[in-house]
Amino acid sequence: MGLHDMVAAARAGDRRATARLLTIVENNTGDAAELAGLVKGGDAQIVGITGSPGVGKSTLVSALIAAWRTQGLRVGVLAVDPSSPFSGGAILGDRVRMADHALDDGVYIRSVATRGHLGGLTATTTAGVRLLEGLGFDVVIVETVGVGQAEVEIASLADTTLLLLAPGMGDGIQAVKAGVVEIADIYVVNKADRPGADGTVRDLKAMMSLVRRESGEWRQPVCTTVASEAKGVDDLVAAIAKHHDWLSEGDRLADTRRRRAAAEIRARVDAALRERYKVTEALAEAVANGETDVASAARSVLGDTG
Repeated sequence: MGLHDMVAAARAGDRRATARLLTIVENNTGDAAELAGLVKGGDAQIVGITGSPGVGKSTLVSALIAAWRTQGLRVGVLAVDPSSPFSGGAILGDRVRMADHALDDGVYIRSVATRGHLGGLTATTTAGVRLLEGLGFDVVIVETVGVGQAEVEIASLADTTLLLLAPGMGDGIQAVKAGVVEIADIYVVNKADRPGADGTVRDLKAMMSLVRRESGEWRQPVCTTVASEAKGVDDLVAAIAKHHDWLSEGDRLADTRRRRAAAEIRARVDAALRERYKVTEALAEAVANGETDVASAARSVLGDTG
């Protein structure tokens, strides 16, 4: 099957064709440039979901998919997983997350490995988002690894970023710290049926009360959900829609898309530089043994002898 046929099949809901196209994007093979030209455009809403491990991100993603599907929207998901130290592939993978939506042609879920990339996303996540958008998906969800406060790249990729917290996991204290908390457009206290949920909500609202905002600026709502029972999910979907409407006023959404494009360009440049300027085992051993210093080693990698 040629690229044109694969794109047509993917747009018609063929998961296998979508998977093959995403593989081309992830591996940046020779067909990647032609594929990018075939899937230009699209107007998907990009929703980023981040939070510490154990707060229920994947469960909430499943509940959000169900809510958007009742509206007749096509939903794509890129779930970024830690890489296996043995195969380099994504741990857990699609199998766990596909269970509730395995027979729905209007849903596509892909687990992608970090392959050592820091920041919560992969080097090709943005390209994957662009592909799904070009294939006609109405909503694209990016679920990040969940590695903590360094996980801020999602803000440059998503239109709307959700930060999930859960009671009893120390999140009430973490909420007052700088880092990933600052990038959220919507706070979600999941597992809200557990003791301490009200306290987590109070902590978040107290934190936000200390932040000065100009007139017309977005004020992050705090939503409560019990994702395993789909409780509060409709209110969360409404909050996401409200934020998208706010972005659509003026040039806010266009600014977000420009930042996304800039981030994708930088990621591509970074990947190309890492490929071109490789650090050999011999050079690393020379630094470790004290035969040379780090600065000199870096200059040798860059070909700078001055």
